[in-house]
Amino acid sequence: MKVAFAGTFSGQLRAAVQAGVSIPCEFVAADEAAIVPMLGDVDVLVSMGFTQAMADAAPHLALLQAPGAGLDRIDVSALRAQTRLANVYGHEVGIAEYIVGAMISLSRSFIHQDSELRQGRWASQWAIGRPAPSLLPELAGKTLLILGYGHIGEALAQRAAVFGMRIEAVRRNLPDGLPAPLARLGTLADLDEMLPGADYVVVTLPLSDETRGLLDARRISRMKPAARLVNVGRAVIIDEQALYEALAGRHIAGAALDVWYRYPTSADPALPANYPFHELGNVLMTPHVSGWTEGMLAERARIIAGNIERVARGEEPLNLIAH
Repeated sequence: MKVAFAGTFSGQLRAAVQAGVSIPCEFVAADEAAIVPMLGDVDVLVSMGFTQAMADAAPHLALLQAPGAGLDRIDVSALRAQTRLANVYGHEVGIAEYIVGAMISLSRSFIHQDSELRQGRWASQWAIGRPAPSLLPELAGKTLLILGYGHIGEALAQRAAVFGMRIEAVRRNLPDGLPAPLARLGTLADLDEMLPGADYVVVTLPLSDETRGLLDARRISRMKPAARLVNVGRAVIIDEQALYEALAGRHIAGAALDVWYRYPTSADPALPANYPFHELGNVLMTPHVSGWTEGMLAERARIIAGNIERVARGEEPLNLIAH
């Protein structure tokens, strides 16, 4: 078996995957362009991206293994008939913890309080000569609306229930029955009706034609002025201009954004959006790291190593997307 890792993220998994494979394999790694000449005898390719050039160069490719859940950079139409496609999760615990932390940080104004106290200003009831600030909200009793009830949504719901939140969710297809601990589960067609009642709206949906621009200006305007938004799905699920204007105008209270409209293309500093979100004090900005945890890396490496061995035995890989 020959296994290739293409790109920076895949390469970071290489050592852990290699340590978890118990059969003889040859391992190579390079960036997505440099890997192409190496694919002639590759059986398994671990890569976030897949192009027609990769497919043409890999006549023996049995498995294209995405090292994450997202497939938006993979040209599925380029897959050969014998090439199976699988993705991998393992990030749901880390992302669910991030979301809970972000909701608390936004609600309790940690960013503002930290900034003020570094200047010697007490934004609290302990300040002298100024009125006490408004009381801060608790998560308990608030309504959480999760857009996308898959691995991440389920992990988040379990944790939010511990905080005493009322949990609603929407997903594209409804299962039989109402999964615990949800109070309501609807489809995307119910979103307009459900948004006004939510104190927190969390986007965990994958990007598709159906979800691109799902939260546009009209839908954002249906949110409470006190509502807070967390996006760990894909940036363009939320209309960028509409989101910026809602936050800048305080039409919603705040947002935690971990996925972005622009990503680095060089080592130079790169702002993550076309609008100045970085100037807004009600935005928590993180560089797409919500799932970047020790547990994620270990779990993904374990599953990828197992899929390499499954392919070697002629078995189906876990998380099969296409065959």
